[in-house]
Amino acid sequence: MSDNPWLAAATTLFMWWFSTGVILWRVRVADNGTAQDHLNSVIIGLPLLAIGFAAAWASLPDLSANGIYLAFLAALALWAWIELAFLSGVITGPNRTACPAFITPADRFWRAVGTIAWHELTLIATLTALGLASLHAANPFAFGTFALLFIARVFAKLNLFLGVPRINTHFLPRPLAHLATYFRIGRITAFFPLSVSALTVGSALLLERAINVTHPGMSVGYALLTCLCLLALLEHWFMVLPLPDEKLWRWMLPARKSLSLTPQKDHLEDANGL
Repeated sequence: MSDNPWLAAATTLFMWWFSTGVILWRVRVADNGTAQDHLNSVIIGLPLLAIGFAAAWASLPDLSANGIYLAFLAALALWAWIELAFLSGVITGPNRTACPAFITPADRFWRAVGTIAWHELTLIATLTALGLASLHAANPFAFGTFALLFIARVFAKLNLFLGVPRINTHFLPRPLAHLATYFRIGRITAFFPLSVSALTVGSALLLERAINVTHPGMSVGYALLTCLCLLALLEHWFMVLPLPDEKLWRWMLPARKSLSLTPQKDHLEDANGL
């Protein structure tokens, strides 16, 4: 595969858009069916998990452009299956209830942690496995890709919890409707500029490596990570700026079947009324 950094940028952009769209499409299709359909999605997607681990292992000794792309796609495959399992309500956390009103900030935090605990532990376990496998490997980019996705996701989740002006709940599936009650729509906190600054600095450092590294394979790897970090930065700005980011995927999703409203659904609709 080509070691052209522009191809790496285009690949990252396409995979970000395409993989997100496919997951949202599959979750929406299952949402219009039964609870069993969500479980079936996760089971059907298990080969993605197996292929991700196999590809990550195969990429470890290969620092060529082909090996770098293989490592990058392997990390995306692992991430995609875990996100599918989360959005399907299969790997979430022990707390599956809406946030009660008038509770202390500490109680709200621990309840929020309980909604995603198993999902976070799964991500950490996968990240640890990739890290251990990459310790003395020539190609660490499967670990680097997954680590960058994990850090950016932690930043995003904390900002959603602490407060941001714009929260797009249109894509929340029915098994996760209660999560909207843990989001806070309001002015940004001090954590938002800190997280944006960290992603900006990270993007600049990765870009410097992509430009100055002499090995062509590593140049591709750093170019892929630079674009991924910039996309994470863009997703953070979507929480603040009035940009119609949902239009990137809404057109490809089937209409959601209407159900009778529940208290959780009412809260979700309130969150949408921005």
